[in-house]
Amino acid sequence: MRRFGFTIIELLVVLAIIAVITGLLIPALRVGRLQTRAVVCSSNIKQMLNLLTIYEQQNGTYPHGVDDSMLLSMVLTGGYVGDPTFDKMGKWWFQYLDYTPNAKGEIDSIFWCPSRRIKDPAPVRNILCGNYGVNRAICKDATGTIGSEYVGTPLSLSKISHPESILMVVDSGYSLISWQGATNANIHPFETKRESSFYVPGLEVNKQRVLLPDNKNDAIGGRHIWKTVNVGYADNHAERLKAEKLFVPEKNGTYTNIYQTWIPK
Repeated sequence: MRRFGFTIIELLVVLAIIAVITGLLIPALRVGRLQTRAVVCSSNIKQMLNLLTIYEQQNGTYPHGVDDSMLLSMVLTGGYVGDPTFDKMGKWWFQYLDYTPNAKGEIDSIFWCPSRRIKDPAPVRNILCGNYGVNRAICKDATGTIGSEYVGTPLSLSKISHPESILMVVDSGYSLISWQGATNANIHPFETKRESSFYVPGLEVNKQRVLLPDNKNDAIGGRHIWKTVNVGYADNHAERLKAEKLFVPEKNGTYTNIYQTWIPK
């Protein structure tokens, strides 16, 4: 009599094949998701560059990175975007671009990185952390701001030599970033409690830094696949490159690429 069906061995072989195929597909699907998020992040930066360009054309300079002067802080409306224990109370560069986050943090906003890897400080989502940073050598702090070497009038595009190579906005641990966050030299503090958030995600040098616990995965492990970062330049183009490309090595008191990427001459 002829029998129909599978033997135990045949079923085990089929299950083994399915397990192998699943094992091959899951990493590919994960890579696909990471790539998609990186593309969305790059799109966010391109839109930010457009807004920054429009602002510069209308006002003659780029916006301040932050204005925490006492007078402005007293009259500022629209809520406080950070954690008052750690952050300055003032007007930030993205608010100059007509974006003010609500208390929950708008995760569908172009100012919110889809690959964000830090924990949310309770009880609010802090848009200042784990998203994008503007280059403080261009978008300087307003006069009256305390605790920064980048104080003064923000630059205009005409003041930036070789804008195609000067960083404007980048994946960052904090909403402000400078070359001090990407070097092995001693880092000049901007504000004591947020100093450890001044980093480019994925830099090897971040392993040597004293980081807040919520920042370690982002800073050391990197934010995008293969420890890449999305970067927007002053000429309005964006690129994705290895985080180490933004590193500023210090040797005998000199910094080899500080004027090639971070500070306009």
